[in-house]
Amino acid sequence: MEKELRKEIDKWTVKIKEERKKIELVDPDKKDFLKNIDAYISDSAYFLKKAKLIESFEALIWAWAYVTIGKEVGILRNKGLI
Repeated sequence: MEKELRKEIDKWTVKIKEERKKIELVDPDKKDFLKNIDAYISDSAYFLKKAKLIESFEALIWAWAYVTIGKEVGILRNKGLI
């Protein structure tokens, strides 16, 4: 199970980092939104180094939640879109 979870963490870490490069703020007053996404990505790496796999994966889920919600409510968009 541990091996499978590490594999999923690796896979989703790559995906969230790629997604993070593609997004931008619509409202510059909401900078904390991007900071939270970056913090959760960083937290995931920290927990992974400490072999806290569940916490690492959970942090990735939170990062994805922020991205998804941010797009849905209009705080974030893909770069280059008007």
